[in-house]
Amino acid sequence: MTDQGTRVCTSCGAPLLLAARFCARCGTPVADEPEEVALSGGRRLRLSSADTLSLRELLAVVESGVFYWRQRLESAEGVAREHAASAIKDLSQILDNLATQIAQGRETVRVTAHLPPQRQATQACPFCGRGNRDGAKYCVACGLPLRPGVHPAPSLPPPLRLSVATRTNVGMVRKLNEDTIYAGEFTTADGAIGTLLVVADGMGGHQAGEVASTMACDTLKARLTAALSAGVPVDDTGWHDLLRGAVTEANSMVYTQAARNPAYRGMGTTMTVAVVTERRAHLAHVGDSRAYLVNAAGVTGEQLTWLQLTADHSLVARLVDIGQLTPEEARVHPQRNVVYRSLGSDSTVEVDTASQALAPGDRLLLCSDGLINHVEDVELARIVIEEPSAARACERLTALANERGGKDNISVVIARVN
Repeated sequence: MTDQGTRVCTSCGAPLLLAARFCARCGTPVADEPEEVALSGGRRLRLSSADTLSLRELLAVVESGVFYWRQRLESAEGVAREHAASAIKDLSQILDNLATQIAQGRETVRVTAHLPPQRQATQACPFCGRGNRDGAKYCVACGLPLRPGVHPAPSLPPPLRLSVATRTNVGMVRKLNEDTIYAGEFTTADGAIGTLLVVADGMGGHQAGEVASTMACDTLKARLTAALSAGVPVDDTGWHDLLRGAVTEANSMVYTQAARNPAYRGMGTTMTVAVVTERRAHLAHVGDSRAYLVNAAGVTGEQLTWLQLTADHSLVARLVDIGQLTPEEARVHPQRNVVYRSLGSDSTVEVDTASQALAPGDRLLLCSDGLINHVEDVELARIVIEEPSAARACERLTALANERGGKDNISVVIARVN
């Protein structure tokens, strides 16, 4: 540590990022130290559960994030530009919420591990996916070289192994299960590519919802199979484009069939997709089904137990974002099933995409809203961590949702990373 509190490498003196486990310049392992965050006015705060943070200081932190992403928006193109625009939108909603809390007289907020870190690490490690500063030679997380020929590379991380379980249940009220789930591997003549996980929650009644979710899932699988037989994407952008195209084709299929067949008119479905390949999960999402990342030892290097990887495209989610509803109120809100984006409702659809680095101990969970309407995130994470198998976790989560009313179909897909 320097006099100013900045972490530096003990071997070469290079500054270190928060949560770095290796020096990005020389690859030397970094001794663990308590994490700190820099605040306005030169104050530094250690991230412990006892700390509190002025809302006005937090407001300054969020504002600096908006400024950073606006700069990225001006210089980025394609998927990077979409990501920057989405980040600005999310931070703007946080600004509105903070301003409301200040106006209501609240002064401080307790700092927990859920405070997102501020990062400007744009160089992704090809092995573990961790972001690094521009010009870094070694990954701050896994220590592997970011550019070939710098120094002899340590042995590559072993490939991840997945154990996957699924469960879908009609619930306690509905007579028909309109959810469709899928878990299976993609392979080519050269070997396995990865594992595909899907949850689709159909809507429409008179079996139309079941038709929509099944049709969307089948179309997605066919499109991905055909595309991957021609070539496998080499980076996150390639996977995003592939998944976006497959989900868009699924939307066109559902929309066309709904227009042609009066019995299917008005049908639609949500869709949450994850392709796990090498050490990353690539996601595509439309609607209010969800994907979570859960790990007992923390998620992706930060002190988090769980992380929601998708954003709900629903009315109540918008109301929660702007502070009009609490998550608890959203679960019982009479309009909690109203989604503003789904497959089949329009000839075109906007598809959210993302990629997430995975590590041993991670649990990737996809589910329909029939689960999350009855089971809170903290309970979900605890059950997924406590149970010794993915199959047992699926059974326990489904049973808990049914015990609490089971007002909708319940679908769960869990992949344990070993």
